[in-house]
Amino acid sequence: MARPKEFDRETVLLQAIKVFSDHGYEGTSTDALLHAMGISRQSLYDTFGDKRRLYLEALQHYNAGSVTEILRSLNTGASPLQGLEAALVAFASRPAAEAPLGCMGVGAVCEFGRSDPEITLLVEASGRVLLTAFERLVADAKAAGEVGADVDGRAAAQFLTATLSGIKIAARGGASPAVLHDIARMAIRSLR
Repeated sequence: MARPKEFDRETVLLQAIKVFSDHGYEGTSTDALLHAMGISRQSLYDTFGDKRRLYLEALQHYNAGSVTEILRSLNTGASPLQGLEAALVAFASRPAAEAPLGCMGVGAVCEFGRSDPEITLLVEASGRVLLTAFERLVADAKAAGEVGADVDGRAAAQFLTATLSGIKIAARGGASPAVLHDIARMAIRSLR
């Protein structure tokens, strides 16, 4: 009879995400994962398969949560343009304890580029959702007269997506919340 698991799968997955976000895939040893997750090697293999399968699941979980949070932020503004700004500023407004953590999604792109088809698929899926949401809000802001009539909605959405990635990289590099807010505000001003 199999022994029941003595850990919460979600909790240990979140611990793995922290380690991968901080060190990347190649920079993370299995021993570091086991220590952070508080599980045995056999539990890792029984539950997640191996380090790669764990990474893929962690990346998918991270991307889903990150996209959900950004979509929530997009819908908090009193106007479409304020929603766009809220989404960019949200990452800059993270608690100080989370500030040094990198974005696992951006980290995956930097580490793997397009060399790994499974990782590319995960990154592209979340990217499409964000691009579509940004494009919709830019169109709404344009209709409300908040964005210049000559602004190309698709190009603006791509710019905002790249800006968000840049904000995440700047945060990882130690930029202060004030600097990150300034970057977000400058991006929004460029749409007018």
